Amino acid sequence: MELKNYMYLALIMVSIAVPLLKSFDKSMPLGKNLKYILPAVILTSAFFLIWDINFTHARIWTFNSAYTLGKDIKGLPIEEWLFFPIALYSSIFVYEWVKGKMTTHDYTKPLLALSLVLIVGFALISYFYRPQIYTFTVFLFSSVYLAYAVFRNLLKQHITGFYLSYVFLLIPFLVLYGTFTSLPLIEYHPAHILKIKILHIPIEDFVFFFLMLLMVTTLYEFLKHRKFY
Repeated sequence: MELKNYMYLALIMVSIAVPLLKSFDKSMPLGKNLKYILPAVILTSAFFLIWDINFTHARIWTFNSAYTLGKDIKGLPIEEWLFFPIALYSSIFVYEWVKGKMTTHDYTKPLLALSLVLIVGFALISYFYRPQIYTFTVFLFSSVYLAYAVFRNLLKQHITGFYLSYVFLLIPFLVLYGTFTSLPLIEYHPAHILKIKILHIPIEDFVFFFLMLLMVTTLYEFLKHRKFY
């Protein structure tokens, strides 16, 4: 096994290092909220892993075994099974940090307006690009779930923190996904994407990450504020 076979594992381990070390810092509430974080992470991971398995089997995207350990479960590299819970936990960490440090101003009204524009925009893109399976699916799911979050009032109270977190998380996202796609560790079937890329990253991946963050944060806040347990 060559050193490059550890590339995917190394990237995801680096991404969890700071959140894991800082999780139980007194300035961060993650330790006491683990009972809400873990179910949100597990449920969101399950959704995206099912999606990932189906798209990998359909060869809408594929993984380059030159950069993985070579051990697969349901067609996905073992690293991919680790990626979702690690990325989602790290996202919750950043989300809580942003809420604590950067939400002194309230942008609820303009961000709700932006959300409505995104709901319509995502829906239109999914409709007009139905033959591109990744494009159609990711924009449709994002439109439907964002509409649900907005109209069920799951997002309004935390909307500033969510959007600021997304913008902040775009920095590590660009580094991580830019590495994935430039190696390439992940390759996309050209018939199923729009071919619009930023730093080698398909535009669909930005929406995919938007949906990941939206789903995990709304589930987390729902569980935390309902206090079922």
